[in-house]
Amino acid sequence: MRVRGTLRVPGDKSISHRALMLSALATGESRVSGLLLSADVRSTASVLRALGVAIPEVTDAEFRIAGVGLRGLRAAPPLDCGNSGTTARLMSGVLAASPFASLLVGDASLSRRPMRRVARPLEAMGATFEFASGDGLPMTIHGGALRGVTWRGETASAQVKSAILLAGLVADVPVEVHEISATRDHTERMLRGRGVDVRTEGLAVTLLPTGRLDAADTDVPGDPSSAAFFAALAAMAAGGDIEITNVCTNPSRAGAFAVLARMGATVRLEDVRDAAGEPVATLVVSPRQLAGTVIEPSEIPSLIDELPVLACVAARAAGETRVTGAAELRVKESDRISAIVQNLRAVGADAEELPDGFVVRGSDRPLKGAVTTHGDHRIAMAFGVLGALDGNAIVVDDPDCVAVSYPAFWSDLARVIR
Repeated sequence: MRVRGTLRVPGDKSISHRALMLSALATGESRVSGLLLSADVRSTASVLRALGVAIPEVTDAEFRIAGVGLRGLRAAPPLDCGNSGTTARLMSGVLAASPFASLLVGDASLSRRPMRRVARPLEAMGATFEFASGDGLPMTIHGGALRGVTWRGETASAQVKSAILLAGLVADVPVEVHEISATRDHTERMLRGRGVDVRTEGLAVTLLPTGRLDAADTDVPGDPSSAAFFAALAAMAAGGDIEITNVCTNPSRAGAFAVLARMGATVRLEDVRDAAGEPVATLVVSPRQLAGTVIEPSEIPSLIDELPVLACVAARAAGETRVTGAAELRVKESDRISAIVQNLRAVGADAEELPDGFVVRGSDRPLKGAVTTHGDHRIAMAFGVLGALDGNAIVVDDPDCVAVSYPAFWSDLARVIR
């Protein structure tokens, strides 16, 4: 199988969520374009509408949002976050600083994902959280006046960090977050671009009170997590190359591209530029002989969402690939460590599960069988890429679940295969 083509992947999911939230909380009108058209982003839009923000129908074309200000949200009935952990966790920070109670609900998958990790720092600031059962949704937040906090993270989580920063922003109190390792920094960049005093020194991020959030325009760049599937496809192909335009290359998100290059693929960045505080480039990837690698714990935050497809690349690389320090994979849309290993074994690959990662031993033998996605979009896309290779015959049980992050994935995949 050869590859050839130029494509633009959907807008970055993390930036899309934040563009909607920050535009809603700003004073004035913000322009948003290039937004990801996915179920998760629509969940954020729906929650903000319920809270009284006039969010237009979400499109990738330009539209405008009239912000209600930091204290303009109003109490609403149960807020349905769908399958979106970003919606639930980031909005928890906003709602913790809002003077009313909010009930957050979600689908069965989201309801199993841990929420106490975001509740603990917000409770330290003065909010109260109630859980109907266990650690997940439904979750009631009793918000109000908050105090500042210095929080030392227990896990590497950009969502928890962002929730604390947003709580400090809305409550107009100082907050300081110390991370155990650097995570994606879109919230910090986007807040600075809207006039907020956010300072980063090493692994410490500090937000100082500003009392307002300025409106700003956002042209959302392509999602590096979505681009990684096509970069992986090109790395494993028999020939050709794929050009992916307008990709966000923020260093906190670009770890997968570095790993593919380390495994032997040719990865080039062209037309490198800055767009609204985020580095953006055209990514050109072509195949070479691939070799296994070790992905260290320090690299995990920059490629956590790309580990399923990197595992599939490892199944076609010479030698062994070992991943550790990725226990967070167990509390994603599925237990991704288990899903990766079980599905690789199901199609005939050599894979071993570790408590906090996995080991994959590559080969060139044909891979055939059925994949159980557990409704997880990244598992579906990863094995869709692996199944596209010559000689492989892989059936994905729930191909439609890719709508969470990349509704046009299957048509784009078919378009670049020659």
